[in-house]
Amino acid sequence: MRIDRFKERDILKQVEPYRESKEAVIITGMRRTGKTTLLQYLFEKTESDNRLLLDLENPLNRKYFEEENFDKIQASLEILGINFSEPSYIFLDEIQLFKNIPSIVKYFIDHFQTKFFLTGSTNYYTRRQFEESLAGRKVVFELFPLTFKEFIKFSGKGLNPPTQKSNISRPIFEKLSTLYDEYIMFGGFPEVVLKQSVTEKNAALDDIFRSYFNLEVVQMSNYRKSAVIRDLMLLLMNRAGERIDVQNISQELGISRATTYSYLEFLEGSYFIKLLKPYNLGSKMEIRKSNKIYVCDVGLVRHFAHAAEDCLFENSVFQNLRTKCDIKYYERKSGTQIHFICDDQNNRVAYDTALHPRKTDLTRLARIASEIDVDQYSIISKYYCDLEHTIYGFMV
Repeated sequence: MRIDRFKERDILKQVEPYRESKEAVIITGMRRTGKTTLLQYLFEKTESDNRLLLDLENPLNRKYFEEENFDKIQASLEILGINFSEPSYIFLDEIQLFKNIPSIVKYFIDHFQTKFFLTGSTNYYTRRQFEESLAGRKVVFELFPLTFKEFIKFSGKGLNPPTQKSNISRPIFEKLSTLYDEYIMFGGFPEVVLKQSVTEKNAALDDIFRSYFNLEVVQMSNYRKSAVIRDLMLLLMNRAGERIDVQNISQELGISRATTYSYLEFLEGSYFIKLLKPYNLGSKMEIRKSNKIYVCDVGLVRHFAHAAEDCLFENSVFQNLRTKCDIKYYERKSGTQIHFICDDQNNRVAYDTALHPRKTDLTRLARIASEIDVDQYSIISKYYCDLEHTIYGFMV
């Protein structure tokens, strides 16, 4: 990979402090978000000849780690050029394809000066193994589809969205809003953003869905009824931003509630969806158990679902907020709600989304935020708005 063509992701700032630490760096996330490209970049930037990059999707590379005797694994890696008497760097891609990797990584961290960089498209199967085998020996980062600011960088527009609404004139708003419309239309998968035509972008979205289904659902999962999971994925994309009704979904798909919960856990663990938990203060008036569903990428929702404009906008806001803070939603049994409660190191902010915010919307948000002890609040607007306490989607 040519480093001069690499488009930097925000996650690099988080990874950088751990480049030379002892812990294994694990980068996980949805398929096709750029983990392999990032791993290759980290490999090229490592200033050492004592390094090795292996793609475990290649069955020949998996053979090096299939020995039960770790001394034989060491011998194989030495043949491939690693000198374990000196600090060494091993980069492994697609680790979810080899379930014994955690114990192997632990052994080499404990016995040699070996630094590991690992990537995998799912934590559903490997999560428990990594937690047990690599306790205190790993740092985990999640790579998601592009935020809007990353989208701007990838699309080569050379713009820098303002952080203060007061700096956004009408012409600047129109320019950024047009780009945000494109972001909502096609989403943030890097390869989709880099395609030039609408036909190519839509074909890439088709391929991403197909790749996820074939490799994660059919190949990696233990589920027999893969067609039911496919139907569940399509159903969930049509209900993005809604509270999950497991009983209703179970009846629609003709499966048990337990099976539905298991499928939802799998889809979340493999990053296709995110189940947002409710924020509550223990009041009987509040929704306390039902989760809301969001999809990993707004482009997939637009392409595969019959979603309204406000739904797509809300999912795009979620897509950007999730990289910045822990988010929940707030709703009362009366239907009164706040779309997102963003909690960043005890700094809570209430966000609603609206295509055209009205003053009454702002008054309602301010009142509910006060009642649940959230001091900061804003409505995220899609269209131009001159109300106070409003920002735009491209500012999130």
